[in-house]
Amino acid sequence: MNSSGIDMTPITEHSNLEAQLIDDIADALAQQGFIHLQHFLPEWLANQLMHEAKHLASIEFKPAGIGRNNNQQINSQVRTDSTMWFSGNSAPQKAYLDWMEQLRMGLNKRLFMGLFDFECHFSHYSTGDFYQRHLDAFKGRSNRILSSVFYLNPHWNKNNGGELLLYADEQPSPLLTVSPEFNSCIIFLSDVFPHEVLVSRCDRFSIAGWHRVNSQSVKHVDPSQ
Repeated sequence: MNSSGIDMTPITEHSNLEAQLIDDIADALAQQGFIHLQHFLPEWLANQLMHEAKHLASIEFKPAGIGRNNNQQINSQVRTDSTMWFSGNSAPQKAYLDWMEQLRMGLNKRLFMGLFDFECHFSHYSTGDFYQRHLDAFKGRSNRILSSVFYLNPHWNKNNGGELLLYADEQPSPLLTVSPEFNSCIIFLSDVFPHEVLVSRCDRFSIAGWHRVNSQSVKHVDPSQ
């Protein structure tokens, strides 16, 4: 245990991403630009991430901002959730980052996407929280290429709200409605699909992440977060 009460011992269970799953993700991204997956992680890892998120929510999470780096600001008209960026210091975080690294390498091999690294944070939406419609990246103006949201909410039902709505361009009606159900994941092209999170009526936990390219040079790595 560390000072925050999170188990720091290594996870010893085998957690390799199956080639067939990477194939399915690659095919969906190539054909339609997104995929919604159930049972994305081994159950034991999803449970450990859920417990860590719930434990840290009240002591480590901070109000989420919009924008990046020096341009980041808090705007409660746009979003009201709280977040905590992954440091990789706990065993569940390390296992999740390894899982997404396997996905990065697999997609680069299949789709030649040039994905360079991955960054992510826990998200907590308490009762009444939301995130208005937005894009994660704008063409030619961001190094975020692939967005993912992994959900940590057992026994979620439609009365709880908190759905993610995925849109096609400027269309007013959603292309896909995603309920934040435990161990499910939505993966989509960052600069193609606007999306929003509807008002949550209870605590809602997830991991939002981005696979990135290095838009600078081999001598200068883009900053994360």
